[in-house]
Amino acid sequence: MTVNLTRRTALVSGLALLSTGPAFAGQGPIYTSWGSAASGYDVVAYFTESRPVKGSKSITTDYKGATWRFASAENRDLFLADPERYAPQFGGYCAYAVAIGSLNVSTVPEAWKIVDGKLYLNYSAGIQRRWESGQSGYIADAHKNWSRAYN
Repeated sequence: MTVNLTRRTALVSGLALLSTGPAFAGQGPIYTSWGSAASGYDVVAYFTESRPVKGSKSITTDYKGATWRFASAENRDLFLADPERYAPQFGGYCAYAVAIGSLNVSTVPEAWKIVDGKLYLNYSAGIQRRWESGQSGYIADAHKNWSRAYN
């Protein structure tokens, strides 16, 4: 048990160093990278195309203090009609890291999964595999941690 806690602590510490500054709004911060939420990727495309798609600098909207990019005006309009449906959980921060207590770890567009209609992003493919190994428990823990911090 001590070894696992030591590894987990080292992981959280190392990942936290790689996070970037948040745009704060509403119920927690939104992870932004290069000035855009979700690293500039179209969050609607995860649902409609089942893959990460880079958003356009000319098709954007502001939501919860962050700029969101979209690949098409149609995707932007879908987002505007129901942003909570498409916005990633935990402000787009790493779902695994939030579950283990680090609330500000960055993510990559390729490490994603939709679970029960919600988009979750992770720090890397390796971290995502770890998250998937206990997914329902990690999701529950992450929601508790996020709620305690931002509600």
